[in-house]
Amino acid sequence: QVQLVESGGGLVQAGGSLRLSCVASGTILRTNTMGWYRRAPGKQRELVALITSGGSTNYADSVKGRFTISRDQGKNTVYLQMNSLKPEDTAVYYCAARHNTRVVFDYWGQGTQVTVSS
Repeated sequence: QVQLVESGGGLVQAGGSLRLSCVASGTILRTNTMGWYRRAPGKQRELVALITSGGSTNYADSVKGRFTISRDQGKNTVYLQMNSLKPEDTAVYYCAARHNTRVVFDYWGQGTQVTVSS
């Protein structure tokens, strides 16, 4: 069973930065696409960024140029560096894993709250 544990959320002023971390159990980064999702109050969950097992990345238009997803395979950890934060980035952020043979994200972390004040 894959376990994902997020950390790094908090309260920050608009224009500030945060770095989220997601530690995975086992060496799943070599065989899984890892994603960061978020759910804002009253809104549907949305994909923010993902990184494939081959290292390719993709971002939602709303965060391009501000957020960066990266990974450290030796630490089984995926990061989301968030810069130039806006109040509309306020949400619970979730880490997720999708095996290369799957089309859906099967494993999810518990989420970490990010609040951006104006």
